[in-house]
Order: sequence, then structure tokens, then C-alpha cells
Amino acid sequence: MANTAVADLESGLTRAQLAQRYGLKVAGEPPSLGAYARQLWAYRHFMSAYSRAKVASSFSNTQLGQLWQVLTPLTNAAVYYLIFGVIVAPDRHVPNFIAYLCTGIFIFTFTQSAALQGTSAITGNLGLIRALHFPRAALPITVTLVQFQQLLMSMLVLAAIVLATGEPITFRWLLIAPTLLLQSIFNIGLTMIMARIGSKVTDLKQVMPFVMRAWLYGSGVLYSVTLFAERLPGWAATALESNPILVYIELARYSLLESAYPDHIASSPTRLWLLAAGWAVAVGFGGFVYFWRGEKEYGRG
Repeated sequence: MANTAVADLESGLTRAQLAQRYGLKVAGEPPSLGAYARQLWAYRHFMSAYSRAKVASSFSNTQLGQLWQVLTPLTNAAVYYLIFGVIVAPDRHVPNFIAYLCTGIFIFTFTQSAALQGTSAITGNLGLIRALHFPRAALPITVTLVQFQQLLMSMLVLAAIVLATGEPITFRWLLIAPTLLLQSIFNIGLTMIMARIGSKVTDLKQVMPFVMRAWLYGSGVLYSVTLFAERLPGWAATALESNPILVYIELARYSLLESAYPDHIASSPTRLWLLAAGWAVAVGFGGFVYFWRGEKEYGRG
């Protein structure tokens, strides 16, 4: 074997040719995308257990504990209702504005929290990254799993609010499941993008609250989305109505609120479903590829 290797060296083969012949790989080279996905699937139990532990510990130092998962969006909804539903714009009232507003707040909070937490998914776990070998994408996925578990409790509260404000239970309620599934895929991709950028740009965490506030006001959370078509040029209204968070909020409203459809829904259900699936695939898969390409950089420096 040694004589063969020496002969190959003397034959003038390049390093790449020698590496290919003997099955050698560059040290630290990341696996292929398919192999990386399989590695990630093998760590699914770790991600599930880690996310449950994060949820259990997130409010461990408060007296009300995990009840804050519900109280926080409810408090936000109450404040926004007072301002936008009573003080500022009573003439823009949407039928069952309380349920309309709460649906928007709860769905928006799911993506907002995932994006904000995603910025520190790598920088906040450097000790774990440097101590253990595992696919780093497990960390931003865990962030989304944590937020999803918190969302499930919030959705129970939202269902109670929707019923208490006079909305009937219809077959459209079943559509909330695929809506949240598509939003979760979108959130995973978005969280991975934020995690990779946040690992290099330390100031991102300070900028993101301003970005999310602008996204909130542009997503029809606090007012009827019909205002876009009434107040903006056609191209601007179309662009805002294609905003991914707005799409998922509108699908949730379409699923739960009979009073909002069709007069206070941005687009036809068919268009909303196509946009929701498109955003989930584009950001979910795109974010995964973007994060994978930076795998060997995480934890260095």
C-alpha cells in the first residue's frame, strides 16, 4: 500500500486526484445537504427534549410561571384594543374587533418571538456548540419548537375568546392546523437566517425590535387590511398583502372568524393558501440551505 501511494505521488497526480482515489476529505468540511438533513433528523429527540426544558425553565423564576405565555399576548391585545379599537379609530371598527385583533396579535407574536430569539440561537449557546458535536441547525429549530409550544397554549385562549365574542364553530376551524404548520416551516427558515446573521453581526439583536415593530404595523394586525386597497396605490397594496406574516394572520382569521370573511380578509382564500405555501417553501428551504452553508463557522472566534 505504501509503495502504491509513493508511486502515485511520483506519477504527478494532483492533491485533489489523490484525495479522491483514497477517499480523503478536507478536515472540518461540512456534510452534503442530504447528509446534514439526515443528521438533523437523528437529533430530533434531542431537539424535542431541549425545547421542553427551555419552556419549563423560561418562567421558572416568576410566581405565575408559564401562565405568562398567555398573559403576555393578552396584555398586548388589551393595550392595542384600547388604543386602536376605542381611542384612535372607532370609525374603522371591524365586526368582532376583539377576536380579529387577538388573532392577529397571537399569530404575529409566534413569528416575532422566533425571529428575535433566533438572532442569539448561536451566540447564546457557544458553550454547548464548543463542547458537543451536533448539527448546529438543531438550535434554531429548537427556538421555533419552544415558541410553537407556547403558541399552542395561546391558541386555546384564542379559541375561548373567539367563542366568547359570538363566533360559531365551523368546519373552517380545521384549517388552523395547516395554517400553523406552514407558518412553523416559515419560522424555522427565518430563525435559521437570523441565527447565521446574528452569529456574525452582534448588533442585529439591538436592531431587530425596530424591524419587528415596523413589520407589526405593516401586517394588518391592528386594523382592517382593507385599508391597504383604500389608501395605497395598487402595487403597494398588493405588495403589503403578500407580506408573509399578514398572509398567515389572514388565513387564521379566515379559519376562525366568520364575521371577518369576506369583507375584512385581504385576498381570496386560494391566493392566501398559495402565498402561504410559497413563503413556507422559499424561506423554510432557503433558510435551511443558507444556515447549512455556514455550518463550519459557528462557534469559532
